Amino acid sequence: MIPLRSLRRLLKIGRLFLAYGLDELIPNLSWTWRWCLSLLRPKRLSASAPRGERLRLALEALGPIFVKFGQALSTRPDLLPEDIAQELAKLQDQVPPFSGQEAIAIIEREFSTPWQRLFAAFDPHPLASASVAQVHAARLVTGEEVVVKVLRPGIEGQIQR
Repeated sequence: MIPLRSLRRLLKIGRLFLAYGLDELIPNLSWTWRWCLSLLRPKRLSASAPRGERLRLALEALGPIFVKFGQALSTRPDLLPEDIAQELAKLQDQVPPFSGQEAIAIIEREFSTPWQRLFAAFDPHPLASASVAQVHAARLVTGEEVVVKVLRPGIEGQIQR
């Protein structure tokens, strides 16, 4: 028997799957599955977007584990249609960032000190943003140029779920 929490997650995945129109990627989906999924009645999102973009957006919406799956798939363009492989490659370092102010708050909370005691300068605009963390340029109070990798807010809980 499927635990209730797993069933809820499966329903969420199904709703997003339909909301992004990804049922078109499974041409032989049986009528019983299509009927079951239709009961979820999701609001269609990005219906006019290309299928690769819709898949990428759905993976981003489902969270870091799904983004990691998309990243892994993107390294195998021999297995995917070109349009999907190119779009999934964006998951490598083009995941939407969280705010620089939030990154600073995380650093201050983790080190229990104001960021100015750690850094002479900290760029709130990330150099890159991915599924689990983003990277910021900074200069230590000692003058050394560094990059700081900041985990996404709540990432540990998302991965555990």
